[in-house]
Parts: sequence; C-alpha cells; structure tokens
Amino acid sequence: MVDEFAKEYLHNDLRRARAALLWKLDGLSEYDVRRPLTDTGTNLLGLVKHVAFCDARYLGEVFDRPFPDTVPRWDDDAAWKDEHWVTEHETREQIVGLYRRVGEHTDATIKALAIDAPGFVPWWPRPHVKLFNVMVHVLNETNRHAGHADILREQLDGAVGAYADGEALHGHDRDYWKEMCAKIERAAKAAEPDHGPTR
Repeated sequence: MVDEFAKEYLHNDLRRARAALLWKLDGLSEYDVRRPLTDTGTNLLGLVKHVAFCDARYLGEVFDRPFPDTVPRWDDDAAWKDEHWVTEHETREQIVGLYRRVGEHTDATIKALAIDAPGFVPWWPRPHVKLFNVMVHVLNETNRHAGHADILREQLDGAVGAYADGEALHGHDRDYWKEMCAKIERAAKAAEPDHGPTR
C-alpha cells in the first residue's frame, strides 16, 4: 500500500516537473530557445534534449526496457558532448516530440514495474538499484533543470512560475517583485563594509 502510494506520488511530481520544463519554451523565438544564456552555454531547448536523453536511459536502459527511438547510449562520449545543445538541423518540434515520447515510455516503465523492481546503472558507483532510487533521481534531475529553465526564462522575458497559466509568482505582480529587488539591492549594498559596490 505504501509502495503504491510512494510510486504514484513520485510519478505525479515527475509529470508536473516535465510540464513545467516544457512550458518554458512557449512563445519564445527559435533563437531564444537555442541561444546560450550562461557562460557554459546553458540553453532552454538543450535542457529539454538533455532531460529527454537522461530519462530514456534511466527509465529505459537501466530496467532493460530500451527506448525504441535512437538515443545515445550512456557510454557514447561523442554524443554526450552534443546532449546539452541543439544544432540548426534539429527542430524544436523534434526535441519536444522526443521528450514527449520519452515521457510516454518512462510512464509505461513506471506503471509496469513494482517500486522495488531491480535495475542496473553501470555509470553509478553502486550500480544495483531499485525503481524507487531511479524515480527519485529522475525527479531531482528534472526539477533541477526546470529550475535552471525558470531562471533563464525569467531573464529573457520575465515569465516565471511552474505553470503556464500566467498566475503571478506567489500571488505577487511584477511591481511587487521590482520593489522587492530594489529592497534586496539596498540590503546587499548596505552589507558592504564601505556601503557600496566593490567595483
């Protein structure tokens, strides 16, 4: 009873995290979903591609349920280099479609297996795992990258939150957050020994 509750609880959270990651692409230009937004090249569509590949491995290959489409194997170093960004020849529709198909495949894996079903993660120091371990890992990974996407999207156009319904973040509008940022900036400056930036 507890096992089924835990599995469904984690699975529902994973579905929500997937939806949050995908909506961060909505309404943006091809350039904005692809361009590097950090000094290490982090970009929105690349995050979706990376999470798709990871999920296909973790909730496919690890449980001997390989994803039917072609995704690079975990030990393909050349493919790993290209896993975090999207070439001009890969379309948004291809990447989003891949992520949705991977989601369907991983949903089927989760439904088919018991939470204590054994798996094998060859790239982990303790490779013998259970579905529970992998679900927690995949949920953490997806939430982590959805958080990255949150920040990137906010920097692009101010859109925030876990849902695309336009609900204000924590019930506050943009004017509230503008005032909050000014307050935080004043506190940061006041914390400096000379009461100002060190630049």
